[in-house]
Amino acid sequence: MKAAVLREVRTPLTIEEVQIGKPGPHEVLIRTAAAGVCHSDLHFIEGSYPHPLPAVLGHESAGVVEQVGSEVRTVKVGDHVITCLSAFCGHCEFCLTGHMSLCVSPDTRREADQAPRLSQGDGPMLQYLNLSSFAEQMLIHEHACVAIRKDMPLDRAALIGCGVLTGVCSVFHTAKVRPGESVAVIGCGGVGLAAINGAAIAGASRIIAIDMSKSKDNMARHFGATDFICAADADPVKAVLEMTRGGVHHSFEAVGLKKTTEQAFGMLARGGTANIIGMIPIGQTIEVPGYAFLGEKKLQGCLMGSNHFPVDMPRLVDMYLAGKLKLDEMVSRRIRLDEVNDAFEEMKRGEIARSVIVFDT
Repeated sequence: MKAAVLREVRTPLTIEEVQIGKPGPHEVLIRTAAAGVCHSDLHFIEGSYPHPLPAVLGHESAGVVEQVGSEVRTVKVGDHVITCLSAFCGHCEFCLTGHMSLCVSPDTRREADQAPRLSQGDGPMLQYLNLSSFAEQMLIHEHACVAIRKDMPLDRAALIGCGVLTGVCSVFHTAKVRPGESVAVIGCGGVGLAAINGAAIAGASRIIAIDMSKSKDNMARHFGATDFICAADADPVKAVLEMTRGGVHHSFEAVGLKKTTEQAFGMLARGGTANIIGMIPIGQTIEVPGYAFLGEKKLQGCLMGSNHFPVDMPRLVDMYLAGKLKLDEMVSRRIRLDEVNDAFEEMKRGEIARSVIVFDT
């Protein structure tokens, strides 16, 4: 099969032939229909986060089940599925206490003495984030995907696999935004727009979108924002404090920078919570004023929206088909696999919301 391979950080991906194995007892072979080009992949390409190489990238995807292992019970051949990097074992402390997205059990991966799921020639090709979806097929654990309705377009379903799930569920699960509360979202890329959309669905009374680009104003409002601040023209902390007369109940940082994380904390009202969705590069530290904690302000992390994806994803599909979740507007371009490097360059320039790789199925 053809796949996009990262061989060295800070270099373009190369399109190569890669071999894929047969499903083990709890594994599923999926024909990839679509894969979103997500900013998280760019972090690994640029070396902000380490990963063993060579590896097939990609982690935001949807497809059709082609084969299942002997013990698979959750999906069947022909099912349309969305994949998720939050593969879970189902029996560790995190899973049993309802924190599936924190599961790091090795049970969802093959043992070191087993044949790798992906290979090239005589050597292994490493799987990225349990998925490696920049490829024509995926071989994954059954607890890394969920079946969805067949009337859901797969090129939009793919977006639910990471960016939309992270943004919306950070509102629903991590922050638990209640109707009438106020929200600020820093960064209007795919994840930030999903958080804005989630806040609107949750019934937030005021949703302030913040981005460096003025061009994001209309799109942010379309996703549910009530206000927009261009951070290139104004101090977003000062602006939010003035607009809300004291700060917001919840802020969401969807960029992954020290400065914006500190801003997210600074724009809180007393008792407010800053939710950090973005991936802050390894080695960076965050500084916040200690006295602010006397106002019961909170700073908390968020991994994939604290999701329960086997339940959340089908519900998000229903929300889209009911017209509540906005996915059509999030797709800026549909591209071929060999155009993936161009998509990352556009992402770095902040020109688009999401490019989606569409495969022949």
